[in-house]
Amino acid sequence: MLIGGVCYYMKLQNSFKSEFRNKKILITGGTGSIGIGLIKQLLPYKPKIIKVFTNDENSIFESIRKFGKNPVIYYAMGDVRDKERLDFVIRGIDIVFHAAAMKHVDICEENPFDAVKTNVIGTSNIIESCISGKVSKFILISTDKATLPSTTLGASKLLAERLTINANSYDNFDKTIFAIVRFGNVIGSRGSVYQIFLDQIRKNQPLTVTDPRMTRFIMSIQDAAGLILKATNIAKGGEIFILKMPSVKIKDLAENMYQVCKSTDKITTKKIKVSKSRHHERFHEYLVTPEEIPFCHNLEDMYKISTEKSKKKSSQKEFSSETAIKMSKTKLKNVIRELREEYLPF
Repeated sequence: MLIGGVCYYMKLQNSFKSEFRNKKILITGGTGSIGIGLIKQLLPYKPKIIKVFTNDENSIFESIRKFGKNPVIYYAMGDVRDKERLDFVIRGIDIVFHAAAMKHVDICEENPFDAVKTNVIGTSNIIESCISGKVSKFILISTDKATLPSTTLGASKLLAERLTINANSYDNFDKTIFAIVRFGNVIGSRGSVYQIFLDQIRKNQPLTVTDPRMTRFIMSIQDAAGLILKATNIAKGGEIFILKMPSVKIKDLAENMYQVCKSTDKITTKKIKVSKSRHHERFHEYLVTPEEIPFCHNLEDMYKISTEKSKKKSSQKEFSSETAIKMSKTKLKNVIRELREEYLPF
């Protein structure tokens, strides 16, 4: 078993070297949490260039502080709403990772026009630029909120998914492969519930949970970046790749964060406050829709949704965070401890 695991790892590493070595890579939204995690995992495979595309000048400054003046990493200012700028930035690029998006539920609800311009029209712009620029592969970073959407964010990301899948039907000579990765909650990413709880703990405020029954799929930034690399390596066009991930009750996350922090820091916060739930917020998330289940293929550590029906009929009737395997308390506490080290000092 151990030998088999080592062989699989070595085979994967060799595949990644072949996929990314000497390649010119563009990451939109590349100074965000996912972009930074992706850069860290890409650098060992020696790409020729990693072009980081962002509209946030301050985040470029922070990224340079993190990576130093690395000759492989090049920063380009711009917005995915600007088609002309995208056409220019994409020239000569081999692989595009599209992470740029408005991703916060409340902000998208309050600014639906901007959410559509960024998440839908921005995705359409970059797809068109990839086709005209003869890019080899395009990977859209999506979210479980795109399944059975109840929010502006979810609806806009669903449309981005549909645009990406449909782009494979373009009859271009140098055919670009378009595929998708669909994430759960990336714990520790900017604006995640982990950051909200940590900020409340630091201020000795009660940890706010909108409903004790609420569950979410969770994955680490490292898991998210790893899924992107694996999906890029095996994508043929039109697939959605989803990591097999556990879920957690948000109340359990809050309680375990308090327990970890009180053992190492002067924390007096004890109360978990149940706040009023938002009208657009749902209790549970779904990785795969009922309509997608017949097309869902069970791979080693992920699911793949494709246009071809699976030969094996799935025994699962739903892929819900309510019924998914819950992350153990031990594992959850270990994840919290690891993340806490990244967010020091207290």
